[in-house]
Amino acid sequence: MQGPRPVVLSGPSGAGKSTLLKKLLKDYENVFGFSVSHTTRQPRPGEVNGKDYHFVTREEMQKEIDAGEFIEHAEFSGNMYGTSKGAVQAVQAQNQICVLDIDIQGVKNIKKTELNPIYISVQPPSIEILEKRLRDRKTETEESLQKRLTAARVDLELSKEPGLFDLVIVNDDLEKAYSELKEVLLEEIKKTEESRKS
Repeated sequence: MQGPRPVVLSGPSGAGKSTLLKKLLKDYENVFGFSVSHTTRQPRPGEVNGKDYHFVTREEMQKEIDAGEFIEHAEFSGNMYGTSKGAVQAVQAQNQICVLDIDIQGVKNIKKTELNPIYISVQPPSIEILEKRLRDRKTETEESLQKRLTAARVDLELSKEPGLFDLVIVNDDLEKAYSELKEVLLEEIKKTEESRKS
């Protein structure tokens, strides 16, 4: 895969990955690109096919997975999610740093590929704070909230594995978390900006 080194961002739902990413994309508008994941779940109101996700049927997705077209895929709450090779290449082809928002299982799968990304884990200060953040969103049923919290506990436990991540950010202060994230990415950002000029 040619182009800038991708970035894998992992961490439980509610840890603040999306907020950090929005800041990054706003400050470095053309430097980062999002690989658009595939999912078999139904679109939420306002989500756009091809921009938020590639919304596909289970049959379509399974066919591509079997053909080896996916870097990683997982099943969560009865729906399939995954990142295709094409989605990453599309970003790299534009000389952008591809950002992959991926769960811990996906991280382990990517370790087996030639992708060679920078691995970053974004974590909540505690499960209690995570629960409060998820409740404040008011988008979850009690059942799906409990599922997410269980997944988060597993996620945080697995992410302790030595050498799995290049950087672990504990997001208790957004500005501090953001500056840690920027610092680890600065070298790639500079390279990308320089290769644009040449």
